[in-house]
Amino acid sequence: MAPPQVHHLFHAPIADHSFSADHQTLAVARANNVELHAASSSSYTLTSELRGHDKTITGVDIAPSSGRIVTCSQDRNAYVWEPSPQGEWKPTLVLLRINRAATCVRWCPNESKFAVGSGARIIAVCYFEEENDWWVSKHVKKPLRSTVTSVAWHPNSVLLAAGSTDGHARVFSSFVKGIDARPEATMWGERLPFNTVCGEYLNGTAGWVHAVAFSPSGDALAFAAHDSSVTVVYPSGPDQPPAAVINISTQLLPFASLIWTSESTIIAAGYDCEPHRLSGSVEGWELSGSLEKSSAGRPGLAEHQEDSARNMFRAMDLRGRANGSAGSDTKLKSVHQNSISTVRSYAESGGRVTKISTGGVDGRVVVWDV
Repeated sequence: MAPPQVHHLFHAPIADHSFSADHQTLAVARANNVELHAASSSSYTLTSELRGHDKTITGVDIAPSSGRIVTCSQDRNAYVWEPSPQGEWKPTLVLLRINRAATCVRWCPNESKFAVGSGARIIAVCYFEEENDWWVSKHVKKPLRSTVTSVAWHPNSVLLAAGSTDGHARVFSSFVKGIDARPEATMWGERLPFNTVCGEYLNGTAGWVHAVAFSPSGDALAFAAHDSSVTVVYPSGPDQPPAAVINISTQLLPFASLIWTSESTIIAAGYDCEPHRLSGSVEGWELSGSLEKSSAGRPGLAEHQEDSARNMFRAMDLRGRANGSAGSDTKLKSVHQNSISTVRSYAESGGRVTKISTGGVDGRVVVWDV
């Protein structure tokens, strides 16, 4: 397996990141702006910035087909950015109608809508209104009782999963008349008017739910909580108890983001600074291990070991002891040097995710083979 591609963009946290479909553009949320980096040989170079928000940007997503970029921020606003003929990015304000910070945003698979989570106990499902030439929203409210931390779309672009700080992961219908075609029946339900709750699952310790994701088929849901666990839910049908609810407890630090790479594999990452693989089925799930390779295969580790040796000899020369550098040696032995904020799909083949990308508080975006 090829070593991961490490792109150290800057020394600041990356709240969220997204690649364009052709991987030529990388959008990263940095403080109040979104930086657009263009691919050049094996690295990415800053080419443009999206300025419009006046508080920290919490989410960014590039629509694969249209190339439109949606951003949301703690300033309670969201913008849809489209390229102009002059090459500049033109923002369009979205009418979110929320009174607390926006926390996350994702386009639906068919790109007709996007969902914005917020601290107002609301999910704004946004769509374009042709007659008035603007983006408007409908609110998913009940039974949300706290801040929405993450959202994820079902492959049919109607069902929407959300994780919240009230300890629940929920599945809602976001059907908008005139925008969505009537969806086919799924394991989650048949008749799906807007704001129908198709599933509601409580974390065992009522810990905050940091991340949610549907399986590629949409027939299973996974969510990660602050008790360092991942829970996988297999529904059995409308208004029926689930066929299985499998909780995988770990001894790691909590996961902040997760993604299904196939029906039997999940990649999760977070405060442990490394992406981890979970494998299983409806019969059971287990933690398979880290994506990090042996010490010899970790980019930057040779340099880290060289620096450690240099510091040791310097300490021996200056202080007369070999362990003088132990307290100042702060580099981790992982690729990421701080917690990982988001895990995104980078490349897919044959219905499977073959590469993922991770963005972290260390200002790095890393592409991994899975």
